[in-house]
Amino acid sequence: MHRAFIALGANLEDPAAQVRAALADLTGSGDIALVAASSLYRTAPIGADGPDYINAVAAVDTPLPPTGLLSRLFAVEAHFGRTRSYRNAPRTLDLDLLLYDDQVLDGPELTLPHPRLHLRAFVLVPLAEIAPDLALPGRGSVAAWLPAVANQRIEKL
Repeated sequence: MHRAFIALGANLEDPAAQVRAALADLTGSGDIALVAASSLYRTAPIGADGPDYINAVAAVDTPLPPTGLLSRLFAVEAHFGRTRSYRNAPRTLDLDLLLYDDQVLDGPELTLPHPRLHLRAFVLVPLAEIAPDLALPGRGSVAAWLPAVANQRIEKL
């Protein structure tokens, strides 16, 4: 089994319900087991217009390889009506594979750790809630990066 961390976010069509339902859908498949889920957080869009996002982070265990897990995330997004009309467009669901064990990958399909996870409060704050001692491969601890995102608006629901 492998430990992975997934960011969940939405800002359309009852985003809190979308995030909760997506987490249930994702972990109800039998090959993705929920280990921990953060609280929900409200955040402002970064680099985009639109309504606030509802975000969370989940830790899961899975036998799937990283690309297999990524494919599953894309399938769940599609099931929830995700369209990719333009970069940073409002969305019914956004699922990002943040970390997969301590693997470092830089490929055309997948980069691990997620290249911007250490720059986003909507990832770091919920990640720190469920895994405060987690080390980010090549970047240090989650806790060490929290001051860098302290100016980003985030509200625990």
